[in-house]
Order: sequence, then C-alpha cells, then structure tokens
Amino acid sequence: MRKLLSSLLLMLALAACATTQAGPNGLADRDPREEFNRSIWDVNQAADSAVIRPVADVYRTVAPRPVRSGVTNVFRNLGEPWSFVNNILQGNPGRAARNLGRLLVNSTIGIGGLFDVASEIGIEPAPEDFAQTLAVWGVGDGGYQVLPLFGPTTARGTVGTIVDFLANPTTLFLDRVANLTTLELWGIRGFDIVNSRANATETGVDAFLESSADPYAAARSAFFERREAEILNYDTAGFAGNDENVESSEDEAFEAALEELEADDEFPAAPAPEEDEFPADPGPE
Repeated sequence: MRKLLSSLLLMLALAACATTQAGPNGLADRDPREEFNRSIWDVNQAADSAVIRPVADVYRTVAPRPVRSGVTNVFRNLGEPWSFVNNILQGNPGRAARNLGRLLVNSTIGIGGLFDVASEIGIEPAPEDFAQTLAVWGVGDGGYQVLPLFGPTTARGTVGTIVDFLANPTTLFLDRVANLTTLELWGIRGFDIVNSRANATETGVDAFLESSADPYAAARSAFFERREAEILNYDTAGFAGNDENVESSEDEAFEAALEELEADDEFPAAPAPEEDEFPADPGPE
C-alpha cells in the first residue's frame, strides 16, 4: 500500500511539473495556486508560532552553540550519500567525489560527523536532492507550492521530497539495517526540524519576515532565489575553513535574495544578525 500510494503521488506531481516561467507579473505568475498556498502558509505560521518555534527556543536555551553546531554537522553528514547519488544522476562525478570524501573524513576523523573536518581541509560541500536532479533533467518546476509543515517548494519539489523520503540510502539503512521503528525515524526527522528552526531564528529570518509588508511574497521571492542558486550549483569555494564559514557559504544564496529584495525597496530591510549568531541549515524544498 505504501508503494502504491507513493507511486500515485509521484504520477500526480509529475503531471503538474510542466515548465513554469515568470511572466509580466514576475513571481506571481509562478504561483498559480496562490490563494490556496496562502491559506496553507497561514496554517504553517500558526503551527510554527504555537509549537515549532517555542520548542526550538527551548532547544536553543538548553543546547549551547557548539552542541547545535555538532548536531547540524551530523545531519549534513547523513545527507552525503543521497547527495552522492544525485550528483551521479546529474552527471557531476567531481561533486560526487566530494560527497564521498566528506562522508569518509567526517565520519571518521570528524567523529560521526560531529565536526566538519572535511571543510577545514578544503573538501567543500556539494549538497544535492532529487528535485535538483529533476531540474537538471529539464523538468519544469510546475509552479510554487506551500506544503503543510514542509513549507515552500514547487510541484517538482514535491516529487523530489517523495523520492528523497523513499530512496535516501541513509533512511533505508536506518530502516532496514539498523531496524529503527517508524516512530524513531520520525523522531530523528523531528529533531532535524527543531534544530533547523533554531538555527533559522538566529539568522534573522523571523525579523526579515516580520518587517516585510507581505511576508508570504517575501518568503516566495527568497525561496526562488535560493533554489535557483542551488540548482545551478552556486560555487561556495573560498568559504571553507571553520564551521561558521562553511555554514555561511550554504546560506549565501538566501542572503543574496534578501539583499535583492531590500535593494528593490519592495520590503523593509531586516535587522542584521549579531556577529556570534549561528547560520541556519536550509530547509526542505
């Protein structure tokens, strides 16, 4: 039943992945389901305010920054095998080699991924997911979508999320070899969400949205800017070094989106984060 349901979801989402381009109205033309998306956005914001953000705030209070940095590194390390697969599917053997190198170095010298030693010795991150692979294969984005809890994505991103869930080697290993229960797997995923949400708070994302005239449109613009940079494999060379710089390199496309919005005076500028703040790990598509 699980495989049948997943297959149906994949077919439905793929059918929606016709090429969608910005028209005279800009990004609004890439959001054909805007009214529905805004309703889901409101639900997500309510859930975030009531549950996710308070839990993340408690986590930030009890977990020192080095601990949160280590947790972020572990989750990034767990994603290396799937990034390797997608880099191979995209015909990027060099980036795939970086995934293997990072996995080997960080899983051993980095003590299971707690420390990002690979970045310190110059093996830069090369994150990929299946939605990026579909984009490289020429599949259109199918329009903007806001998913319950998962947040901003596209029709193509929805397909990618499903495949990521079903085919990720790390998830398959934890499920079939480590024999973790479904509850335990979702517990790991929940911890990842809380950790990412805590990091997002410290980058100033909340301040940016709260100061925007239209937070929904601001988030949509930032999403497209960052996602397109990721698909084009935005070069993070020169940022590898300490943990803070490595994580900042992964967030550079998002920051560029914020700068573009502020330069256009479409939305008010967000307060700059403090110097010791911890950059966020990106979210699902």
